[in-house]
Amino acid sequence: MIRAFLSGFLFSLKGLKIINQRGIRHFVMIPLMINISLFSMGIAVLIMMFSQWMESLMPDFPDWLSWLEDSIRWLLWPLFTFMIFFIAFYSFTFIANLIAAPFNSLLSEKVEASLGKDPDKHIPTFPPWVTIKKSVGSEIGKLLYLVKWSLLILVLSFIPILNITAPVLWFVFGAWMLALEYLDYPMNNHGHYFKEINQHATKQKTSSLGLGTGILLLTSIPVVNFFAMPASVAGATALWVKREQTSNGN
Repeated sequence: MIRAFLSGFLFSLKGLKIINQRGIRHFVMIPLMINISLFSMGIAVLIMMFSQWMESLMPDFPDWLSWLEDSIRWLLWPLFTFMIFFIAFYSFTFIANLIAAPFNSLLSEKVEASLGKDPDKHIPTFPPWVTIKKSVGSEIGKLLYLVKWSLLILVLSFIPILNITAPVLWFVFGAWMLALEYLDYPMNNHGHYFKEINQHATKQKTSSLGLGTGILLLTSIPVVNFFAMPASVAGATALWVKREQTSNGN
């Protein structure tokens, strides 16, 4: 289990090396510029709005419970801080991926080719309206999945005793969603959509979680987070290629 987790984790870091390769580098530039722009905006918004968001989340206490206020605030502060950072960074990551999707798909295709796998093989062909329907349905399915689990963890965050697990749950869920988000690029290039991507990741959940944890680490390190999106596309694609080669006995 630990070995599989570390394997997935290292693929996220391998992406940093891949995007610096000759023949790949120039496909990184547009995703990189999009990521730098949006993460810079995200950091600026966090700096300006953090205190206001924290105050709005903190409960108001009646005068007769004022003696508890400092203790409760001390307990809730790390929980709400983590929640704000998770929601803010995942939101900007989601927007960046949405804008850069065509360029990330192309980057993923070129990474596959550099690893000796032809992304044009074995892709089922559908009429355009079917492809659009599948793509829209996949994105809606991903959004519903995100909302469902986010709401569940949010509810747990306010249940006494159980809420001590909330930061861990937010972290694990964030890593899992990032794994799904970036495995989407190579798998979508092969005609797979969210339901299949989720099933594939679940079958190899330990290494998938390792990949997502590595991506989460990349997005949380200043300066490195500017390169996180293209590196994560490359790392997830390399992991997908490795899994495909293993399943085919190569």
